[in-house]
This record gives sequence, structure tokens and C-alpha cells, in this order.
Amino acid sequence: MAGLSPQITNLIIILGMMQVAKKIPFEDPNVLNICRAVYIASNLIILAINLYIKVVVDKKKDMTTLKYVEPAPVGSSEEGKLVTTTIHAYDVGQIKNLMRAQAMGVAMMGVMHIYFKYTNPLLIQSIIPLKGALEANLTKIHIWGQPAAGDLKRPFKQAAGLMSSLQGGAAQSDKKAVEAAERAGRGGAKEE
Repeated sequence: MAGLSPQITNLIIILGMMQVAKKIPFEDPNVLNICRAVYIASNLIILAINLYIKVVVDKKKDMTTLKYVEPAPVGSSEEGKLVTTTIHAYDVGQIKNLMRAQAMGVAMMGVMHIYFKYTNPLLIQSIIPLKGALEANLTKIHIWGQPAAGDLKRPFKQAAGLMSSLQGGAAQSDKKAVEAAERAGRGGAKEE
């Protein structure tokens, strides 16, 4: 599956796990507890990955200035805002976003499992978020040691998805867009 996009492999995993879930006897309390334990272990591994990346980022403390134009919200007549930050601050912000997304996923799964008594998503949500954490841009840079170039150049491009068109587009870091935003006076204070 190395040549397939992450969205395609996620779809294959979801369809496969749906078939597997049909054959698992969730009525058996032991089987259900094992699925819960796998889900919890998966989330603890994701948390450990994010915390390890945070330690690596703090240790590197790359204070190189990063300028980019943040896109305006969809439907607004405003132009994008110039953001001036450091690579360290940008990476820390990305880690916070990853951890917030994980917490939201755990909360939604908790509601679905505890309140609505859905058990099948436990399997899928044990695999897909872990796969996502291992394929994240920060993981590729700080754990797998890939250079921050191409698709891994900051600011990161948003992954294409169903809602990406509603989020206003990608941040622009090209020299022309940054200079235009500086001349227009959009933005200002450097984030620390």
C-alpha cells in the first residue's frame, strides 16, 4: 500500500475492519474489554508519539523566522493575514492541534460507545488515528528524520478532504504573497 494515498488506505482499512467487526462477538464481555483495551492502548501510543515530538521540538528550539499568509475565513471579504513566527512556535502549535484533535476523537468515541452503545467503531478508531499519527508531517520530520522540504515544508499544506474547500484554502508562504501582505499591513506582531 506504499503507492496509495493515505485517504485510499484509510478507506481500505475501514471497509476491511467493517467486515472483520461483523465476525467479532461483541456480546462477550471479555471480547468487548479486549477491544476497549486495544482502543485505549492505541490512544496512549498516539499521546506518547505527540509528547515525544514535543520533547524533540523543544530540544531543537529552531528559532528560524517563518512568514506566511494565513487564508481569510470562507465567506469573508477580508484578505489573508500575515503571520510571522518561528519554526519552534509553529511546530508547538501543530502539536497542540494534533493533541486537541485526538482529545475530540476520544470524546466522540466515548459518547458513541458509552451513551449510544456502538462497539464496532472501537476497532476502526484503534487503527486509523494511530496510522494518522505515524504519517503526520511532524512525525515524518522529527521521528523518521525526513528533511522539511517539498510537502513537509512549513507551513504544512492542509490534507485534501471533504471539508478542505470550506476552510479557506492553504497558507501561502511564497515570497510574493508575503511581501504583498507586508505592504498591505495585514498582520504584524511576531508570535513567540
